[in-house]
Amino acid sequence: MNSSVTDSAERLASKVPEVTLVFWIIKIAATTLGETGGDTVTMTLDWGYLLGTALFLSLLVVFVILQIAANKFHPFLYWATIVASTTAGTTMADFADRSLGIGYAGGASLLFVCVMATLAAWYWSLGSISVATVATPKVEAFYWLAITFSQTLGTALGDWTADDTGLGYDGGALLFGAGLMVLAAIYYWTNVSRVFLFWAAFILTRPLGATVGDFLDKPVSDGGLALSRPIATAVIGVFMVGCIIILPQRAGRHPQG
Repeated sequence: MNSSVTDSAERLASKVPEVTLVFWIIKIAATTLGETGGDTVTMTLDWGYLLGTALFLSLLVVFVILQIAANKFHPFLYWATIVASTTAGTTMADFADRSLGIGYAGGASLLFVCVMATLAAWYWSLGSISVATVATPKVEAFYWLAITFSQTLGTALGDWTADDTGLGYDGGALLFGAGLMVLAAIYYWTNVSRVFLFWAAFILTRPLGATVGDFLDKPVSDGGLALSRPIATAVIGVFMVGCIIILPQRAGRHPQG
């Protein structure tokens, strides 16, 4: 490959990891960590939803700035930013649902509109919402905004499914896990847009993580296992770090259709 082609490929290289099974394993772990970590700060440490949101949003802003400033994909930085977005999503959703009193259904509906509006603005501005294009500051800004809204939506959706529908945390986890398997089947056996399937799966992994996290740390009387939130958070964090170190993580070209 000549140097001009190589330079062009490098400029277009996505700053997000290749979407493989490893990506989804770490993503689900990150969403579960976001639930237990967010609850550790707001409930176990008793910071409350407002202060917890301020803390995690501040961390998210710092990590997004570092991510945008980076000139290539860095696995630990990328996943630290994902964890910051999912913990911020947990506390923001809980603040909206409970402190503002709009309820799980209201919060989920509002956040769904925010996700769709962000993706629509991204598409209108740049002509694509494919993660293959995440290589410039403007695209990254849209990407991380969409991710943060999707993480927050997932928390509200997971809580709504577990609490208001009567499925409970284990039933909610099974429901969202089944939804992800359906998306995987569609991916392998149909020609449905890969970009659509990516965002659908990305959004759906968050309520899966939310329900699994709640199942781990909520009281037995509420349908949980009553495990220690800090310990559960630490164990999941160690698992994530191990995956990042042991399993290959690299920036990848992604389907744009």
